[in-house]
Amino acid sequence: MLDHATLQAVGNRLHERLPITPLVPDHALSDRLGRRVWLKLESLQRTGSFKARGALNWLLTASAEELAGGLGAVSAGNHALALAWAAGRDGVPVTIVMPEDASAYKVAGCRALGAEVILHGDINAAWELMHRLVEERGLTLVHPYDDERIIAGQGSVGLELLDQAPEATAVLCPIGGGGLISGIGLATAPRRERLALIGVEPIGAASMAHAWAQGGPARLERLDTLAKSLAAAIVGEHTYSLCRAQVSALAQVSEHDLERAMHHLLYDAKLMAEPGAAVGIAALLARHGPALPPEGDVVVVVSGANLGPEELRDYT
Repeated sequence: MLDHATLQAVGNRLHERLPITPLVPDHALSDRLGRRVWLKLESLQRTGSFKARGALNWLLTASAEELAGGLGAVSAGNHALALAWAAGRDGVPVTIVMPEDASAYKVAGCRALGAEVILHGDINAAWELMHRLVEERGLTLVHPYDDERIIAGQGSVGLELLDQAPEATAVLCPIGGGGLISGIGLATAPRRERLALIGVEPIGAASMAHAWAQGGPARLERLDTLAKSLAAAIVGEHTYSLCRAQVSALAQVSEHDLERAMHHLLYDAKLMAEPGAAVGIAALLARHGPALPPEGDVVVVVSGANLGPEELRDYT
């Protein structure tokens, strides 16, 4: 069962093996909003995103039986990179199915870490193929977000925030499948009365908002966003229930909002991040998300920076 005490134990375990990512001020956005805005740079975590936390926690708690036949995963890239890295530490083979439009940079990174990468269809087709491979090869599926060990690992971001941002009254967090925000929600629950947790999604992949409207996880048949790392067709059972319990509000941002946010990060904040990591910035710049608490600091989680040269060129 996931609770704050469990996350504390996970945080202690990961602290021995992973760096604490920095919390830095965004001076330009602070001046624009008239309050202090901080960026939690998960873009500087191992493998370039927060996903290293969940993947490593999964590997450290896996049984010999789970590892015996190798691991399998579906990913647009960041979970794949993290799992390939974490499993590679112990020589565990990994098979990743990625959509055909996955970033060439991320595909190359996974292969360099020793993973077998299969490019297949869109994200829905990739899942169908992975389920077949699990049966045929005896792989253990490591879900990118709907797994308690993955969620607990991501929750270590929230534990760090409790220490780094004591004056914060709002945290803006990207949502794809919901693993990151679920973990942060559990970790920061003791401060929930004075800390609003706001989830941000692209309009073209608002799977959590769709689930809230439907009363449970429901598949989006069409995904259309620059933020490929957030393009989950359906949220998980675990992440849905945790978000309903912990998340204060949801916001959606347009592709234009995302482009503005990428430009801000590159030229004003002097940081590189991928589009999916910029949704929190996009919501603040657009000022059409849920109302922030009237006072206190705002933290934006910048979740990853795995952006290839050909993709970066679009924003420079």
